[in-house]
Amino acid sequence: MFRLLVRQPERQLERFRARFAGRNVIVHRGFPGEWLEELLKQPGGGGHFRIDSRPLPTRRPTPIEWLVQTHLLPLDLPYPFLLGVREECALVRHLTRGMHTVHPSEIAWFLEELEERHHARLVFASEPGRVEVHRGMPMNDNEALSMLEHLTG
Repeated sequence: MFRLLVRQPERQLERFRARFAGRNVIVHRGFPGEWLEELLKQPGGGGHFRIDSRPLPTRRPTPIEWLVQTHLLPLDLPYPFLLGVREECALVRHLTRGMHTVHPSEIAWFLEELEERHHARLVFASEPGRVEVHRGMPMNDNEALSMLEHLTG
């Protein structure tokens, strides 16, 4: 087994924030069937960054690989999951319901309610390189409530 050579966490976090703040990342281990093609058909669907976590870990991880390895994989979320990166935190919500991946069209609804409805919030703490993980809604709760409100309202 090799030793993971990680640059200083504060530098990795700083580089991650500089690159991804204000963006969305889909962390996956491959996509089922035609899912990626459907995602690309959605408005803004091609604008999501995507990272495949299957080849991780690497000896010298990039900032996104470092965050995924160090802080996201330990959450044991179902794949794929969405990471909404803000300047001060990252909001995480998995993209499954039951045993199936949700349709890519639901991502827009998930993004609309991500501030209030997420499975985890990774807070970029004031201490350099420190990330605090706060659990959010239960893992089995993944309805797109904003979509349901629009359909019934």
